[in-house]
Amino acid sequence: MALIAWNVRGLGNKETVRALKNVAFKFHPNIIFLSETKQKKRYLEAIRVMIKFDNSFYIEPSGTTGGLSLWWMNNSQIKFLRAEKNFIDREISINGEEEWYGTFIYGPPYKEEKKKF
Repeated sequence: MALIAWNVRGLGNKETVRALKNVAFKFHPNIIFLSETKQKKRYLEAIRVMIKFDNSFYIEPSGTTGGLSLWWMNNSQIKFLRAEKNFIDREISINGEEEWYGTFIYGPPYKEEKKKF
């Protein structure tokens, strides 16, 4: 099993998209988690399809900050547990193996929000 988690700091840059594509093709991850995408679902879906991932879940950005993407292949069974603007919580099984829990987090960038989170 391979999982990639990356704070992309915005996925609107062609170089970042190219780097993501190269990493995905080199390591063949089952799951990719991207934080701080700063992009809407429609744009991210085009990238997901380009790098040949089967499934997706998104938390839309708030204005020009945030945004989470979770992509996975069909050999991964992912059950919804909970999601909010700063995290995605899932129950995961890959290739029918034992289930495990994944919490994919992007903490708030503002000092006053960090304590609360």
